[in-house]
Amino acid sequence: MISTDKIRNIAIIAHVDHGKTTLVDAMLQQSGTYRENEAVVERVMDSMDLERERGITIMAKNTSVRYGDYKINIVDTPGHADFGGEVERVLKMVDGIVLLVDSAEGCLPQTRFVLRKALELKLPSIALVNKIDRQDARPEEVVNEIYDLFIDLGANDHQIEFPILYAISRDGIAKKELADESKSLVPLFDQIIETIPAPHAIRTDSLQLLVANIDYNPFVGRLAIGRIFSGEISKNQEVIVAKIDGSTQKTRVKELFVFEGLDRTSVDTAGVGEIVALAGFDDINIGETITLVENPRPLPVIAVDEPTISMIFSVNNSPFSGIDGKFVTSRQIKDRLDRELLGNVALRITQDELAPEQFKVSGRGELQLAILIEMMRREGYEVQVAKPEVITKKDEKTGEKLEPIEQVVIDVPEEFIGVVTEALGRRKGQMTKMINNGSGRVRLEYEVPSRGLIGFRGEFLTETKGTGLLNTLFLRFDKWQGEMKGRATGSLVSDRMGETNTYALYNLQERGTLFVKHQVKVYEGMIVGENARAVDLDVNPVKEKKLSNMRTTSADEAMRLVPVREMSLERALEFIADDELIEVTPKAIRLRKRVLKANERPKK
Repeated sequence: MISTDKIRNIAIIAHVDHGKTTLVDAMLQQSGTYRENEAVVERVMDSMDLERERGITIMAKNTSVRYGDYKINIVDTPGHADFGGEVERVLKMVDGIVLLVDSAEGCLPQTRFVLRKALELKLPSIALVNKIDRQDARPEEVVNEIYDLFIDLGANDHQIEFPILYAISRDGIAKKELADESKSLVPLFDQIIETIPAPHAIRTDSLQLLVANIDYNPFVGRLAIGRIFSGEISKNQEVIVAKIDGSTQKTRVKELFVFEGLDRTSVDTAGVGEIVALAGFDDINIGETITLVENPRPLPVIAVDEPTISMIFSVNNSPFSGIDGKFVTSRQIKDRLDRELLGNVALRITQDELAPEQFKVSGRGELQLAILIEMMRREGYEVQVAKPEVITKKDEKTGEKLEPIEQVVIDVPEEFIGVVTEALGRRKGQMTKMINNGSGRVRLEYEVPSRGLIGFRGEFLTETKGTGLLNTLFLRFDKWQGEMKGRATGSLVSDRMGETNTYALYNLQERGTLFVKHQVKVYEGMIVGENARAVDLDVNPVKEKKLSNMRTTSADEAMRLVPVREMSLERALEFIADDELIEVTPKAIRLRKRVLKANERPKK
């Protein structure tokens, strides 16, 4: 068992895409975690397929490196505010943070979000200005931004005395001064040992292990991952689990693991400060405490910010139900959602008593819920989801309706200021800051109701021709901002079952934008495109050309179809209206009307 004074527990926190996971790769490599002949996987901590595809970290993960006599436990955290539940619980496991900031982009909303959480917990910080080899790098200005951010977040005199290092994490280089010569991360390792304190026991008369993550191993079953705050824990020891509801449950530690590099190593005993994984706990949840049978001393439960967006998940009842998916019943969907709750503290799920096949899933943003839907789809589930809605509250004193407000930080070329200002004005956005560095790009800061941002991301990318950067962060609940105009266009809705063909689609093109290609199976009530006008239009996308024995030159001309608009899950969530649903199956994403039969739908 390693001595407590030789342990350092750190979290690497940053905005999306500032290089956290790449830095961990380099730390693992330079600490000898990989054998010389071992194949090195880039971004090894992003183990989920979705993480690799999107280039973001979704689930917080643990690893450790050895540096001399020291063991540094590292937690790689998500940088996206939608996964704030992950950030909040992993910060409970560490004694300090490495704040990673891009040398060109500077401090962005999620930098603020994760740093605020760390300062609230009074964790010491090391600032690491990354990607200093970028052509547009401005490290000195970024250092000033970091200081401004600390002051803005109310850091005390001790917290603001943080060391600053510079890095190129892709090349595995860190240095104390920009002019220094360096070929490794040694300056960073040294700074971690110096700045981050060794763990200390909260008390001496009991065991206190806070569960901050749940994992599953096919050989030993459910694993509880957490940090030991007091005492020691041993294999085969009898312990008590202090549950969130105040009850206790006696159990035995079947297996005990510590993190060594990317592996879990079985040990007999672990002490204060160590991050461990335990087997033998079939009914344990995040935020619960493992403690002694003789003297149980539970720790405070992890508090997580409340959800701001909700969405209704329901059983797929379209004519194509069950064709693609393995799991289609309400019981199977409920089991999967319940399983998600075990490891995702930021989600809330409720079942409608009047409609048992419907589940209200609440989370921290559209992205978090879209990731959940995508994960379920890949696992073989079929679901229908409704338009995302914001969660409102009532002011206890005045009785006023309150809604979530987000801070929006936008970085765009100067020529797009007008269109962005106009678009956010329609969505009740208020500009709070505008910074022009004279580089041709402008940074705009807004406060916008969360419901105004549903559907905005796609419009923003279109209006800025893909050159704009958009970041959001939940700010507060504030009074209801009034009615907001919805989508100004209608839908093109198929009026029958069949298979689309070129002739029918060619004649529909002038009506609006199509979502389906030729030879796609459709059903009555399925949305096949966006109408250019503000009303829904029932159309026949399967109509075939009548054959005759007369030949005309025009008939022989090839019919050219305009490329369709591919509807990704996020695009579909942004597009649908209140009376529409998204049918999600392992092989398809379809848009449909709630009421499929045209003669039963209320006319708009």
